[in-house]
Amino acid sequence: MSERQPASIREVSPDEAGRRLDNYLTTLLGGVPRALVYRIIRSGEVRINGRRAQAGQRVEAGDKVRVPPFTPPDAATPQIGRGIKDAVEAAVLFEDEHLLALNKPSGLAVHGGSGLPFGVVDVVRAIRPDEPRIELVHRLDRETSGCLLLAKNGRTLRELHAQLRDGGMRKSYLALLWGRLPTGAIRCAAPLQMVPDGNGERHAVVSSEGNDARSEFRGRQWYAEWTLADVEIDTGRTHQIRAHAAHLGHPVAADTRYAQPDMNEQARGLGLRRMFLHAAVLEFEHQGRRRLEASLPDDLAALVSRLA
Repeated sequence: MSERQPASIREVSPDEAGRRLDNYLTTLLGGVPRALVYRIIRSGEVRINGRRAQAGQRVEAGDKVRVPPFTPPDAATPQIGRGIKDAVEAAVLFEDEHLLALNKPSGLAVHGGSGLPFGVVDVVRAIRPDEPRIELVHRLDRETSGCLLLAKNGRTLRELHAQLRDGGMRKSYLALLWGRLPTGAIRCAAPLQMVPDGNGERHAVVSSEGNDARSEFRGRQWYAEWTLADVEIDTGRTHQIRAHAAHLGHPVAADTRYAQPDMNEQARGLGLRRMFLHAAVLEFEHQGRRRLEASLPDDLAALVSRLA
């Protein structure tokens, strides 16, 4: 049985400055499940400079972070099979001494937890054992495939996070949407708020009390009952594209959370077995302006061919 860990005070180093508190604690506590990290933050006993802290709060150099007593769960180091490691290795789009970019496979969560023994970041740490500080720059939903960035050091992480906050990073997705989208750009700026869904999960709803969220949809190819669309986002709210698409009346194909059951039934009739959302393009500053493109995975490419 795991021993209860005593309370401690940790000082944030300059290399760790700018990280979200949840990510900082996950690393600090040796990779404990994120569910435990969120639980101790919600308890109100995690303090930054004596004040109650929130999961998304960013730590600064010199901050004193109080970690309350906790009992880590009894869990063996997750066993990651060679097949998963090889798939992630094959998905590398770009890598240097500062960062690594993947064409993330669908079905692989970015983090372990909620019944998942490991996530993308765990696999990358396993195949890059000499990069112990590698961290996610942003997130993708488990079903979403495509461009995913990981930073290998704190400085790179801070620089990329600054681009995310200041609009210096461009993210473009490819989505199959229900119905025929009008021609031209369709902009959605509906604020989004995360609320419980009654099943132990949370989902995004349009609310005046929500956070700023901006998406632009543009049809690329029109079919009888579907539209293949490019989607660009200026903000990175949880489930933003999915919630905005549903708000516009054009939910993402096979989105079991935001689309109607009859729409998903038709998507299954097309042979679609997962949500059609793919992070296709990522542009950012890194030794000049860099553009990464992630090709459509075979299942989505085959569906597009059948619809044509």
